[in-house]
Amino acid sequence: MKDYYDTRAPEYDEWYLGQGRFAGLRRPHWDEDLRELVELIAALPAKPTLDVACGTGFLSRHLRGEVTLVDQSERMLTIARERLPGWPAVRGDALELPFADDSFDRVFTAHLYGHLEARDREPFLTEARRVAPELLVIDAARRPDHEAEEWQERELNDGSRFEVYKRFFTGSELAEEIGGGTVLLANHWFVAVASPRA
Repeated sequence: MKDYYDTRAPEYDEWYLGQGRFAGLRRPHWDEDLRELVELIAALPAKPTLDVACGTGFLSRHLRGEVTLVDQSERMLTIARERLPGWPAVRGDALELPFADDSFDRVFTAHLYGHLEARDREPFLTEARRVAPELLVIDAARRPDHEAEEWQERELNDGSRFEVYKRFFTGSELAEEIGGGTVLLANHWFVAVASPRA
């Protein structure tokens, strides 16, 4: 997964923007659903937040308050640092976060959890709960054109191909799996759940 996202970094935003390989794809409701997601993020209360697997900072930039970025990909972080100059940005592993207990008030993560295989889910949740009392998870909504769990072959602009593990959720499924919480968003493309530490 690390090699995939490191290679994909320069073209990652094309997924959101409908450019490159995503240009011309039929994605009903995409623009309004993405807008709804961005509005949700922008409306979150300002608080010290750790954005885990921040990627290029495409969604991070809408968070308010003090935000620290972390990602395992240095190429993703380079783009995030250019987009969000002055924001703390740390290279690190989501399963071994390089921060002390209760360093933040919120862990925010978008499109990470659905890539975690079974063995990695509990370690991630344990780490997220360790560094902050609140976890906010955004991921891909369950859709009829995908299985709930699948391996996908993905091709990048340079022609390289990767096998990527991916899951899709309803809001209630995601909430239950991460330990309960409030479903903040459930549209055609995205789900978002805020989950307090038990």
